[in-house]
Amino acid sequence: MIELRPERPEDWWEVEALLDLCFAPGREALSSYRLRDGIPPVPGLCLVAREAGILAGAIRFWPVRVGGAAALLLGPVAVHPTHQGEGLGGALIRDGLSAAHQAGWERVMLVGDAPYYGRFGFTRLDGVVMPPPTNPERVLGQALAPGAWDGVLGPVTRWSDPADRAPGH
Repeated sequence: MIELRPERPEDWWEVEALLDLCFAPGREALSSYRLRDGIPPVPGLCLVAREAGILAGAIRFWPVRVGGAAALLLGPVAVHPTHQGEGLGGALIRDGLSAAHQAGWERVMLVGDAPYYGRFGFTRLDGVVMPPPTNPERVLGQALAPGAWDGVLGPVTRWSDPADRAPGH
């Protein structure tokens, strides 16, 4: 049986090894990694999935600003190849979004495939600009509170103050 729980500091390197396994070399050169550099992920929202103690999947959320408004950047989400196709990625996404909503975050965004993430309620964010070379067609978002993306436009920037964790600002 697979157990989902919040990621702990001692999980960090094992999660990093899973990300290396699941993603192409050079993943850290992507624009989303530049937004995460030096900023810790949001505690309590990042999850790991374990089966018999062995890491099967993980999801992380990072604070960012979009035109000055607080948002969560979802990703990466990874599932070990031996567990792909079992719905584990979907469970991580759903549970992570639920935890974000319960924590008071109003909006979540990611860079990904609309057909996959659309089933979780993500739609294209027109007017939200990720650092280059991100394809604007892949910039997706979801409102965790009604109208949370209304009027939120502009560049996605780094979370400037790691101590500022207040959702909705």
